[in-house]
Amino acid sequence: MTTGERWLEVGDRVFVRRHASLDLNCGLVVGEDACLVIDTRQHLGEATDLIAAIRRVTDRPWTVVNTHAHWDHCFGNAAFRPGPIWAQVRAAADLAASGERQRAVAAQQARDTGRDDLADQIRSAPIDAPDRLVEEHVELIVGGRRVNLRFLGRGHTDGDLVVEVDCGSGSCVIFAGDLVEEGNPPGFDDAYPLDWAATLGRLHGLVRGPVVPGHGAVVDVEFVGGQRADMLVIDRLIRESFHGSGDAADVNGPLPAASPYDDETTHLAVRRGWQQLRG
Repeated sequence: MTTGERWLEVGDRVFVRRHASLDLNCGLVVGEDACLVIDTRQHLGEATDLIAAIRRVTDRPWTVVNTHAHWDHCFGNAAFRPGPIWAQVRAAADLAASGERQRAVAAQQARDTGRDDLADQIRSAPIDAPDRLVEEHVELIVGGRRVNLRFLGRGHTDGDLVVEVDCGSGSCVIFAGDLVEEGNPPGFDDAYPLDWAATLGRLHGLVRGPVVPGHGAVVDVEFVGGQRADMLVIDRLIRESFHGSGDAADVNGPLPAASPYDDETTHLAVRRGWQQLRG
């Protein structure tokens, strides 16, 4: 079940809003005189809706974090200016470089499903790259609250940022972006499947409370461990099916062992893994 696009408090003044559109999660952390917004949705109309929801909770100025550079998480950025927007350095560069292509592809996908209105909204979304950059780790103080922005390694992209919100008494809420996916298989389109399990292992070690995935229901440490185990299976499939000079077409053929994911997802993961192995 979704929250009906209401804010769900998952920690002390830490909220998640799960949207019917794309089953996307956005976060809100409320401090004494400032707030933090995590991800901005897929176009300015949805961003405006998110802002209205934020303003029903707090009137405090915001700082924004993009968990990664994919359009559904950050094409609403311009609506939050002139506030600062943080991202991992490679994610910011990727959005600047690939934003136009992402916009064209997403708009065409919407048109192909008869959503011309959505396509027009995506096509009109400005590409607004983050201006505050994280290499490995930055600690923010947001209205007196400690928030750690961490790059734990490649996985869903090469610039996934994890947002760790200190909730006191040894607990925290983690916004994992699409490093963690609930309800659907992970996205491997521009992923690094041979790195993903190790990155999830580092994430697993940080968990001291709820984990908010990029899409789907809020999860826990057990779920993160289960997804890491699935990624280890994918890692093994990639390595066992790779023969150095293999033809890429072979990726679509039979695989040497069962996969935790459907065939289309698995073959995409294997194709991406072969690209990594070929360097």
